[in-house]
Amino acid sequence: MARSVWKGPFVDSSLLKKVEKQKKDINRKPIKTWSRRSTIIPDFVGSSFLIYNGKKFISMTISEDMVGHKLGEFSPTRQFAGHTPADKKAKQVESEQTSAKKDSNEKK
Repeated sequence: MARSVWKGPFVDSSLLKKVEKQKKDINRKPIKTWSRRSTIIPDFVGSSFLIYNGKKFISMTISEDMVGHKLGEFSPTRQFAGHTPADKKAKQVESEQTSAKKDSNEKK
């Protein structure tokens, strides 16, 4: 369910303060944040963030296309390793069967 329009977008107040401070500062270090739930607002455009994904911080710079999305959408928490190809799986099953046959022959 989406957030009510009359409430406005949710942004952590500490995050807003850090962005305002970064815009005034000459030396722009990325803002380190754990607030993946915060919505990206137009004030964030051009700012750089380090967003925590549960294991490490992922660096990103906010562009205009990202406005309206959540910060967490741009730092994935899961890493897809891919599906095992059919050939690889068949070799695995074959090697297991041959090793099982060898073990049964050794027991006799």
